Amino acid sequence: MYAIIETGGKQYRVSEGDVLRVEKLAVGEDETVEFDKVLVLSKDDQLSVGKPYLENVRVKATVLRHGKGEKIIVFKYKPKKNYRRKQGHRQPFTEVKIEKIEA
Repeated sequence: MYAIIETGGKQYRVSEGDVLRVEKLAVGEDETVEFDKVLVLSKDDQLSVGKPYLENVRVKATVLRHGKGEKIIVFKYKPKKNYRRKQGHRQPFTEVKIEKIEA
């Protein structure tokens, strides 16, 4: 059984027991979070597709930790004009473990 959920403007394919990194959530560590924006549910070789979301379907997960991703470098310059700007960015994330898919 798997589901496709939407959170943080992105879509993820999840199954029970999966650990994934999503955009940062305002939830403390070791707390439970519930995703109710479920787009697709596959159960016993039956595929249910929502328009746009499925009703009465929830995905429960536990927050494992918060953190920051790898640093990316943003470098802008204009040739022959002595214009250079270097900036780094680390995107915050929340790591969650999918506990249960309730249909």
